[in-house]
Amino acid sequence: MAKNYPKPNDPADNVERLNKTIGNMEAAEEAMYFAEGKERSQIQAKNERRAESISDLKDEIAAENKSRHKKF
Repeated sequence: MAKNYPKPNDPADNVERLNKTIGNMEAAEEAMYFAEGKERSQIQAKNERRAESISDLKDEIAAENKSRHKKF
């Protein structure tokens, strides 16, 4: 049986991932307008997780840019 390993972090696509996450969050907010009950709460919970991801990605991008300027 083959082992599953996590994908290595590729910082080259962080900006693309950030933009995609923001787009997904905005689309979910629009969908929430039509959602009710459990579906609405699921969308809200997922958007909270997306907000955390967005914050983490922004921090990672900033740290990467800082290290590039210092040439680490």
